[in-house]
This record gives sequence, structure tokens and C-alpha cells, in this order.
Amino acid sequence: MNFDKKRRARVQGGWAAASCSNQNRRGFKSGDPAVSNTWQNDDTNRTAVQGPSSSNSLSRVALSQAKSDKGKPPMPVGPVWMAKNIDTPSPRPAYVFQDPDEEIKIKPDDQSILKPGVFDISTEPSGVSRIRFFPNFIEPSMSEAIYSELYKDIPWRQRHDIHNGIQAMQPRLTAWFSDVPYTYAGVTEPANSSEWPPALRQLKNQLAEVTGVEFNALAANLYRDGHDSIGWHSDDEKIFGSTPIIASLSFGDERVFELRKKPAPNEFGERDYTYSQLIRIPLHSGALLIMEGCTQSDWQHRVPKEYHDRGSRINITFRVTVPEVSR
Repeated sequence: MNFDKKRRARVQGGWAAASCSNQNRRGFKSGDPAVSNTWQNDDTNRTAVQGPSSSNSLSRVALSQAKSDKGKPPMPVGPVWMAKNIDTPSPRPAYVFQDPDEEIKIKPDDQSILKPGVFDISTEPSGVSRIRFFPNFIEPSMSEAIYSELYKDIPWRQRHDIHNGIQAMQPRLTAWFSDVPYTYAGVTEPANSSEWPPALRQLKNQLAEVTGVEFNALAANLYRDGHDSIGWHSDDEKIFGSTPIIASLSFGDERVFELRKKPAPNEFGERDYTYSQLIRIPLHSGALLIMEGCTQSDWQHRVPKEYHDRGSRINITFRVTVPEVSR
């Protein structure tokens, strides 16, 4: 009995739900004009949507609306504050890769030469720049004796350099031995045909046996302490030929010898050394360093100042002069 009542209740509920769609008719009789007009208008609207004449009218309205909305952003569905992109900034234009106007330059890693050997430090169309390094060419006991003799027998003097018309005292003492004069940095070393001190003759003969080169000139430098130095330069004067061989011997306290690569000059003939590779070679007493090939045309070298305790050092650079080239 209870089961039948529940079933009837469910059936009645279903009919009640179905009749909710006709709620506009509540309180009116079936013949009431208001009811008839309501459904009639509704039917008319449904017919009008499907009619051909209304289609053309709607098309004109849609076209007019499209023109008025042209260029406007689409309206979000629902309230503006619910739009997902309300806090999103306006999209940026897509990135387009462009070749840089200037060449990207990267400085090569600096290098140090610490072990003996032969090093081709660069290869250019001009040729190979080569370094030969012998850290212990002369034994330490002999180096001390040679240093003492050179310090005493070489006629040291301090000269002036001239750069851009400005004269400045050289931060070292120098001497020149050769039958021909030597001009560099605005300074001319006169020919010195005096006899070479015995220690210099002995070193010249020893180098000739090892290298096969008969050196006929030398430049001597005395660095009194770490504050003495020689700036960036190349021994590329015509008097030494196009590919000079320079043998450098060191005696006394250790100093660092540096080389840097020459960049190509700009349209004004200037060189920017910002990205030049740097090579450092510590030279202690008795070390032999030979520069050959295109080292003078493609590289510069120097002995920089050092701001800590350094004793005195003598450097002898043996060279071959070719005087007829400069005439």
C-alpha cells in the first residue's frame, strides 16, 4: 500500500515538472486573450526567424554591427573582472633575430709558458711566430759570475725616450754594441765599434754553437729593481730584417716577460689591444728565450713594473743587423 502511494507521488511529481514549462498560463483560462496573444507572438517570432524576409534584415544588422566593431577587442564572455587575461600585460611583438651591426669580439685566454720547448704562438698569412724557451740554458753557478762581470764591464747609461714629441727618462740603464747605429723610440744609439767585454764574446760564441746564427750586435738592459721596466714594443726596425732572430739571455733576479698579439689596424692605422691575447714567461737567471719568424711583426713584448721586492736584472738581446736594408 505504501509502495503504491510512493509510486503515484513520483508520477505526479514528474507531471508537475513537465507542466512548469507552461507556467505562463497559470491564472488564465485557455480562451483568455492574454494567453492567446502570448503564444501567438511567440509563434510569430519563431516563424519570423525562419522567414526569408527577416533573414535579409538580420544580415544587414549583423553586417552593420561587424563594421562598427571592427578593430575593437572581442568582448569577454561574462563580467570583465572574470576574464582570465584581466591582469595579463599586452602581448609583446615576436622577437626577430637580426645580425649585429658590429663584430662580436672575444679575448683569448691568457697563456703562460713555464716549461722548455718550441712554441708556435701564432700562424698568420705573414708566417709563423715562434718562441724557443730554455729555462736553464746556463747553470746557476755560472750565471752569478756572468752577472757580476757584465754589471762591472758594460758602460751603462740612462737615455731618454721620445713619444709623441714628449721626452721621458728611460726606467732602466742601457748599452748598445754594434758597428752600425740603432734608432728606436726617437732615440739613436750611435755605432759602438769598441771591443766587446769577454763575457759578451763568450756568450756570443756559445749561442752560435747552439743556434748556428752569427750574431753581430746586442742591446743590453739593466733593471735596477722592480720599478724599472720597458714598455710595449716590437724590435721590427728595418736594420734587423723582415724576420729577425733575437736571442735574449737573463741574469740576476727573475722578471716576467710578456707578449701580446697585434690586432689589425683600423682605417686610421690605430690598433685596439683590448682583446689581444697575452703570453707570460717568467725568466730567471740563466734562461734563454729566442724569438723568431714573424714574432716582431705580429706581436709586441715588454717587461712590466713589479710593485714588490725585486733585485737587479741584466738582459742581453743578441741580434743580427742588416744595414744595407735600411739604406
